[in-house]
Amino acid sequence: MTRRRKIILLTTTIVAAGLALGAARAHDVPRIATGFVADILCSETFVSGLDIRRTFAETMDAMPGTSLITWAMDYQVDRARKDVTVTLFGIGRSHAVYREGLGCTLEHGAAIADVTVPADDRQPALLPEIAGPAIVPPQSPELAAALDHAFAEPAQPPYRRTRAVVVLKAGRIIAERYADGIGPETPLLGFSMTKSVISALTGVLVRQGKLKLDGPAPVAAWKDPDDPRHAITVDQLLRHTAGLALGSSLEASLGAAFEPVNRMKFMESDMATYAESIPLETAPGTAWNYHDGNTIILAHLIRVAAGGTPEDALRFARSELFAPLGMRHVTLQLDGAGTVEGSSEMLATARDWARFGQLYLNDGLAGGKRILPEGWVNHSATATPNAWVGIGAGFWTNHGASFGANLRITHGWPRDAFFAKGTIGQYTIVIPSERLVIVRLGRSPNWPPEADGVFDLVRDVVAATRENGKLAGVN
Repeated sequence: MTRRRKIILLTTTIVAAGLALGAARAHDVPRIATGFVADILCSETFVSGLDIRRTFAETMDAMPGTSLITWAMDYQVDRARKDVTVTLFGIGRSHAVYREGLGCTLEHGAAIADVTVPADDRQPALLPEIAGPAIVPPQSPELAAALDHAFAEPAQPPYRRTRAVVVLKAGRIIAERYADGIGPETPLLGFSMTKSVISALTGVLVRQGKLKLDGPAPVAAWKDPDDPRHAITVDQLLRHTAGLALGSSLEASLGAAFEPVNRMKFMESDMATYAESIPLETAPGTAWNYHDGNTIILAHLIRVAAGGTPEDALRFARSELFAPLGMRHVTLQLDGAGTVEGSSEMLATARDWARFGQLYLNDGLAGGKRILPEGWVNHSATATPNAWVGIGAGFWTNHGASFGANLRITHGWPRDAFFAKGTIGQYTIVIPSERLVIVRLGRSPNWPPEADGVFDLVRDVVAATRENGKLAGVN
């Protein structure tokens, strides 16, 4: 296709979207697209230490429809200033800035909130070590075959591009593997797995009596009892049943750029204030609609409950969750106002994601200390009505009779499995009946469902560990 024809096709796409969705939303598309790319390129260049060309190519290839604009997108990285700038057709400029210990933040013209990284209090880990420093090879031929399959590329697209797999059995790593240039200390974006971390931090505050699941969520903008949003609860935010009119975050594609929730993520400095200003589309608790605004609001509630400042929120997350679990390579990225971007912006190593999963396998305990409230893990995995993909309170789940749960079960997943899930191929899967935690990170299209190979990975690991009940280091 010639450059001229590509320009005509892209222009036609945006004009058609403008007619369908309104000119204002279509006008936002270039900045939303470049904001998404700038944020990822900055994070994985300066936090993960990955090659920017690889990140760009693999990410865009995993997003359906982006071939329409990839050729017209230009990115510039300044390694001295540690920032990334992305444009589309020379317009729609987005600029992401890296700050040591804070990761990357999109800059929208206004000054980015000045945040001091809290000092490490060197709190000892309560969760036992899951492995030594060396990469743990698969502890059986069957596990080796499962990982071989997970990293093998099909002859034709869509490609898996698996980056990391870690398998824990009874709290110890029994297999792990990494793609070239990635290892046990490489922090990787979890995308929407971050939502499950926000759910856990919400649980800590519930245990401490600083938040309540039921009753009106303490959002200042909704304090008027006559405001219909006043009825929204913390549990409804966790389950995506709050009813706010922000569109959907389910799809990772070029078309998703037209969703209003993505204006919040890639054009607003203060994401929580924007999300909290949105009117209701449905009455709270009556309909399920997965979008990032729900979790952004929870992140703001966590900040307020932790003390009110960005530093308070970061200190709380570290001292109450990451340090007790021994999660040593975590970066929580912030929006321009200094609130944790809790919908999709946490980076951690595959081993750290596995430690997070182990907390849920342990029913919220670490070293005998209760981190999450009693019953929180079960509540997190309890299915939300009408959530067809199978989602609980902050986790995806095989509990219940949803289409998603039944699909996973037909592909060999145990009924009691639940998991944190991030777009384009990120998983932290907890299977209590098998004493398993399986982490998979990569760059894979969301569709078709089998594109990332995780259906097969879980089935193969479960079979391998059942057949080898006496694996090395596992009783």
